[in-house]
Amino acid sequence: MRPLGGVLTIPNLVSVARLGLVGWFAVLVADGRIGTAGVVLGVVGATDWIDGFLARRLDQVSEVGKFLDPLADRLAIGLAVVLGLVAGVLPGWFGWTIVVRELAVAVGAAYGWVRGVRRLDVRPLGKAATLLLYFAVTGFYLGVGFAVRGFTVAATVLGLPGVVAYVAVAVAYAGDLRAAVEGR
Repeated sequence: MRPLGGVLTIPNLVSVARLGLVGWFAVLVADGRIGTAGVVLGVVGATDWIDGFLARRLDQVSEVGKFLDPLADRLAIGLAVVLGLVAGVLPGWFGWTIVVRELAVAVGAAYGWVRGVRRLDVRPLGKAATLLLYFAVTGFYLGVGFAVRGFTVAATVLGLPGVVAYVAVAVAYAGDLRAAVEGR
């Protein structure tokens, strides 16, 4: 069943709700409510799997959903990192590595788009890296916002392999993009 041509579906509504939470997260950070922002970010991360699961389970997979789900992830991580760097929540090694990686991926995506590549398949390592980064970034926000050192330590322990995997996936995507461009 594809309500309104696959646009207005339950999974897409979940994705839109997650995007709304990303906005609320930004408002909380701007208001200096770092711990609460960390909780909201944790909810965004914890619900990452729900829209895809529902789309497959309800047979409501759509092109809109394939766009919205990663958009929510990229916005959540990107905004959390930039705001975390500005607010002093994230360590520089962690935040700047993610920023540089995201900029490189954005340049690659633009290059691919101009050459007719509209999407690349998601890699399992990319999903794992995103999960680790959600845990790590959230942990830094919770640790700083609620002054709980254990969250910050856990964030560092998860953040290091998360960043390494995130960069490794970007390199793999560069190869995928090259192959897709050459295959056109």
